[in-house]
Amino acid sequence: MVKILSDSTCDLSKELTERYDIEILPLHVLMGEGDYSDGVVVTPDEIFHWADAHKSTPKTAAPSLEDAVAAIGRLLEGGNEVICFSISETMSSSLNIMRLAIEELEASDRAFAFDSKNLSTGIGLLVIEAACMARDGLGAAKILEKLNELRPLVRSSFVVDTLTYLHRGGRCSGVAALAGGMLKLHPKIVVIDGKMEVARKYRGGIAKVVKAYVQDMEEELKAARPARVFITHSVNDAALVQEVAGYLKGLSVFDEILETRAGGVVSSHCGPGTLGVLFIDS
Repeated sequence: MVKILSDSTCDLSKELTERYDIEILPLHVLMGEGDYSDGVVVTPDEIFHWADAHKSTPKTAAPSLEDAVAAIGRLLEGGNEVICFSISETMSSSLNIMRLAIEELEASDRAFAFDSKNLSTGIGLLVIEAACMARDGLGAAKILEKLNELRPLVRSSFVVDTLTYLHRGGRCSGVAALAGGMLKLHPKIVVIDGKMEVARKYRGGIAKVVKAYVQDMEEELKAARPARVFITHSVNDAALVQEVAGYLKGLSVFDEILETRAGGVVSSHCGPGTLGVLFIDS
């Protein structure tokens, strides 16, 4: 049997991890002297409150080797194979920690670290595909083969309400040039080969921006794989999120429209008011 593990940056809800039997390995959010497990003892709202109070943004860190060894070791019990998903290797050392854990467990023939080259539910899309294949009885080698085919087809993008978090984090090329520019400038960030880049720029209030961002993707969305699409966000405007969901439903493309909240690590780097629509191209 193949078991699926992902680091916490996949931003899958508890309902989805339980539905698909997915193990989550938390990264860490560092706020001052505090070290908090992502999704376990800290929430995005607490992160934003701390950032506002301290005029700073949290740092993030990969899972500990000890935690990775324990999590992968549990899944290997009973002769299972394990596929371990990480956020893009260009953004975190999470993948390397998984590799070291597999080496320590002497399990390189049964456990495999997979670089999603993505973030958030861009990872989650691949994780769920792998879980479905595992449920259908495919072995790890065949699942990895299919994942390598799917990985370049994942379309991950989002718009942000504030440039502050991305600018401080320094992980997105092009943001530094925008920071300090015109007020109400909202870039569309896309993930390309594991790196975040600015694709285009919108102006206006975030509600207007979100609507334009989604509508601009209509042709891409109509060509997507129909199984599922994610709306992943750190937006506290439920009506806006539902408006996006209604728009996607109106396209009559997707079997399932899934809403998830961005987790602590993604929120630490993207900030409040972020919203993305993520899917797999056909």
